[in-house]
Amino acid sequence: MNYQSVNPYDGKIQKSFENISDKELEDKMATAAECYQIWRNKSYAERAVIIAKAGEILHARADEFAKKATLEMGKRIDEARGEVEFSARIMAYYAENAERFLAPVKLDPTRGEAHMESSPIGLILCVEPWNFPYYQLARVAGPHLMAGNVILIKHAACVPQCAVAFDELLTEAGAPAGLYTNLFISHEQANNLIGDPRIKGVALTGSVPAGSAVASSAGHHLKVSSMELGGSDAFIVLEDADLEKAVKWAVWGRMYNAGQTCCAAKRFIVIEELADKFLDKFQAALSALKPGDPMDPKTTLGPLSTESALIGLLKQVDAAVEHGAKVLIGGKRFDQKGAFMQPTILTDITPDNPAYRDEFFGPVAMFFRVKNEDEAIALANDSDFGLGGSVYTKDIERGKRVASQVETGMMFINNIDWTDAELPFGGIKKSGYGRELGSMGIQEFVNKKLVRLATLDAPE
Repeated sequence: MNYQSVNPYDGKIQKSFENISDKELEDKMATAAECYQIWRNKSYAERAVIIAKAGEILHARADEFAKKATLEMGKRIDEARGEVEFSARIMAYYAENAERFLAPVKLDPTRGEAHMESSPIGLILCVEPWNFPYYQLARVAGPHLMAGNVILIKHAACVPQCAVAFDELLTEAGAPAGLYTNLFISHEQANNLIGDPRIKGVALTGSVPAGSAVASSAGHHLKVSSMELGGSDAFIVLEDADLEKAVKWAVWGRMYNAGQTCCAAKRFIVIEELADKFLDKFQAALSALKPGDPMDPKTTLGPLSTESALIGLLKQVDAAVEHGAKVLIGGKRFDQKGAFMQPTILTDITPDNPAYRDEFFGPVAMFFRVKNEDEAIALANDSDFGLGGSVYTKDIERGKRVASQVETGMMFINNIDWTDAELPFGGIKKSGYGRELGSMGIQEFVNKKLVRLATLDAPE
């Protein structure tokens, strides 16, 4: 596997990187292991100086970092800036709160005293995707470095310049050699790395097949792991919803990052009373989006990340149609340069259609009509995924009731705003396990040690 940066807007190769050799990999592992022995004993305040500085640099040079993401994977420039700023907030958040999150917790045994304390476990291998080339890195770097671990990153092959930029960011912020290590390695090298005794944990964000393979290997080697995988999130619109607000969130929820988001709205489930009105407005809004240069702030639709991603999505849509789905709008690529997919709405999707259980990672929406709230919940839960979802209603208590009954790791009422460092992110079912961000995110790769003090006589 070679790491290659290709602009999906014009197809031009920007830069290529060769995989490192096994010898180079071993040298980097040795440096990381040596760094850990020092870093683990640093105080939270000492660690925070570096992590906070990284956040400050991201904020100060947001335009510079954003441009790399736009040129490598096609994210619209305003969205890219937003991602960089969010990444900066994540670094600042953990620099400020890590010590509080990992403070000893007093217990109340029947005799004596006891507490739980948290300590780092070692080298963590993180396998990260291309769709948020900085955010995915920040949400492992911030918590796990502040916890006292060191991390090694295998980033996606199509965003190598973003991978290098984040590595250089930590170095500029003052990170010692081996604290944060970008690895241009093959899948085989990565799999071998999981078995290395110096690796103590594995975090992956990616597809279900990738997660299954990595989790299996981690389990075989008895390594703790966290998996953030795909999603097919339900967007439930009840009959008493604010229609205008719901449609705006529907467009953002499906089209943000050109639809290439794990927790994007993908299955639109609307009560019959409001279905026609919602669909008319939703269709009109999607049809108004125009493809263009993602570097131009006026562009409303960016390309998909790669030509191969576009081809795969088109094949999914064709398969759905072959099994009875109808294309309300879109369904094809735009007749112009770049990896552009027409915004698409599929209807009449029955449970025997493969699309019913698929994840469409791009601007393809599945639309369903239901008779009532109970049917909406049942349809939302009839999925192999369980990452996120949302419900729209003017009755807040009703919204909370529906949210509680949908089987996902996250539910949003009258919004889909997950862009907050304080909010834990993760799912259930085939969407994976474990949580990132919030107070829970820093707990994934720490040893929770019980310490008990008691003056007791040993049993005879």
